[in-house]
Amino acid sequence: MNNRRIWLKQIGLGTIGLGLYPFETFANGTTESILPYTDNSPILLRSNENPYGPSPKAREAMAKSINISNRYGWNLSPELITLLAKKNTVSENNILLGAGSTEILDLILQYTALQKGNFIIAETTFDYWTAPAEKLGIKKITVPLTKDKKHDLAAMLKAIDADTKMVYICNPNNPTGTLCQREDLISFIKEATQKTLVFVDEAYIDFTDEQSLSDLVVTHKNLIITKTFSKMYGLAGARIGYALAHSAMIEELSILKSSPNLSLSVVSIAAAIASLNDESFIRQVRTSNEEVKKYTTTQLNLLHLTCIPSHSNFIYFSLENYKKDYFQQLKDHNISGTRIYEENGKWTRITIGTMKEMQRFIQALK
Repeated sequence: MNNRRIWLKQIGLGTIGLGLYPFETFANGTTESILPYTDNSPILLRSNENPYGPSPKAREAMAKSINISNRYGWNLSPELITLLAKKNTVSENNILLGAGSTEILDLILQYTALQKGNFIIAETTFDYWTAPAEKLGIKKITVPLTKDKKHDLAAMLKAIDADTKMVYICNPNNPTGTLCQREDLISFIKEATQKTLVFVDEAYIDFTDEQSLSDLVVTHKNLIITKTFSKMYGLAGARIGYALAHSAMIEELSILKSSPNLSLSVVSIAAAIASLNDESFIRQVRTSNEEVKKYTTTQLNLLHLTCIPSHSNFIYFSLENYKKDYFQQLKDHNISGTRIYEENGKWTRITIGTMKEMQRFIQALK
């Protein structure tokens, strides 16, 4: 530990070293897009990215870390793991780093595929990973959402059978933005983990007041939680995610990686460490997200478009009453949206950008 801290201080990237004076070219204390903005700038509202970029401290740490990119991140990753353990009230051996939470998800798929059987997932939820899962020989079982677009935990519990190897829950859910109440989810986990693995994706939990379920992994061997720096922290392109699980499960997942905790670049690790030490930026992002979300929801309602109350940085709404060609309107105004997720009701999702971006989005719909 002492040798690592000495090394971190030497390169200026230790926990203390990350509280640096901002570069004029990088640091921007406001939550406005860091890219030059014009009326013709493309607006990307498809992938739930943070439109305000990495925090000023993260940008400076990334710039400085380029000078040590000739070295592996062996000395940096333990520092990040220590900070994450403290943040999530677990031990270091309850954490596994990944290049985005998608790498962790792929590991879970490999682990599950070794056992064969089926997995249970809501319909509709984040499901891009289900195709490779089925290719690996795992059968998909879908459980419809409730009428208010929430996970039907009772139905998912009932769907578990002797061949079920995993249940996936995205909370808050993507694309609906709905949230499982903590007590309901804890009750579900306590019962379901007696039968199978439960995988909870908390990619958007930082946008809520809800407490993470991270404390449960210490006592529940069949529970895995994933988190990411891609959303709230604005580091989607840096690819930083991690798993929280019982130490025995972390060991089993680690076996499936050739070099556990070494898939992140030193630039990414430095950004993550700095981000965890920039609480004021996170508060600004969340405040701005709530303000712009309220504006966008109000405007969509004025256009007679039904919105699902969102606990995230995106809005799920129905195009059933929209008379124009929605996707053509976006294209004509250089805006990237997503797709129709549910044909019944023509439900789609839009990421919440900056106020200027969402004003332009609403204008495009008009």
